[in-house]
Amino acid sequence: MKYSLLLAFVFFGIVVYAGINFSTGITGRTEKNGFGCTCHSPQRDLSVIVQIEGPDTLFKGATGNYTISLSGGPAIAGGFNVASLLGNLNPVDGTAKLLLSELTHTSPKMFSGNTEISWEFTLQARDSIYTDTLYSASNSVNADGSASSDDKWNFGDKFVVHVIDQPSSVGDDLTTLNSFSLNQNYPNPFNPSTKISWQSTVGSHQILTVYDAIGTEVATLLNEFKEAGKYEIDFNASALSSGVYYYKLQAGSFIETKKMLLLR
Repeated sequence: MKYSLLLAFVFFGIVVYAGINFSTGITGRTEKNGFGCTCHSPQRDLSVIVQIEGPDTLFKGATGNYTISLSGGPAIAGGFNVASLLGNLNPVDGTAKLLLSELTHTSPKMFSGNTEISWEFTLQARDSIYTDTLYSASNSVNADGSASSDDKWNFGDKFVVHVIDQPSSVGDDLTTLNSFSLNQNYPNPFNPSTKISWQSTVGSHQILTVYDAIGTEVATLLNEFKEAGKYEIDFNASALSSGVYYYKLQAGSFIETKKMLLLR
């Protein structure tokens, strides 16, 4: 009898602990050291889009600002987990917290009629030259108070961050990194056309490409040398289906990617 009561107590404690972890955040769910949000569903759902955006190059010891976004699934509420291979993570506001050196939500964030929710955080690079990786997982739930297969989750793509040396004088790397600015497309969401703009203070060979949600290139909008200046290009997606797309500007060591949403 005592043994049965002990088992019941332990089982109840595990259930409560798991419930607390879910409602106030949980870590160890990314591909760095976990198997995803399996308490909701045993398999990842590719219709759930998890994306990290931010600089893919940092000087050693520097801090970069990043955003993890979530769309798809039931889209009532969502949570997340971000882990870094070697750098130091920190939340930007009270919607996220640091737990066991990883980031997670403080409470499920409501979509409130939006198609996407997001959290901001920072990554501080170590004071050395190396390659870091950001791992992510996020769940989109129906917020009925219980974890079930109706809830959906997915891993985000591994986000690689190159940590480089700070040049002793202004050279090509520093000039290139600080001389470009890629703007958010407008309008966004769009149907079927949108404008993508950027600016540079140095001339260089520039490549502007568009990718779908699984990383397949769907368009090359620019691949030529451009003088310093402000530029804008129209992207017509009339031949594409609704969904999330990404556009990437590459010029020398500068690479930046932004997300856009096509709605039919």
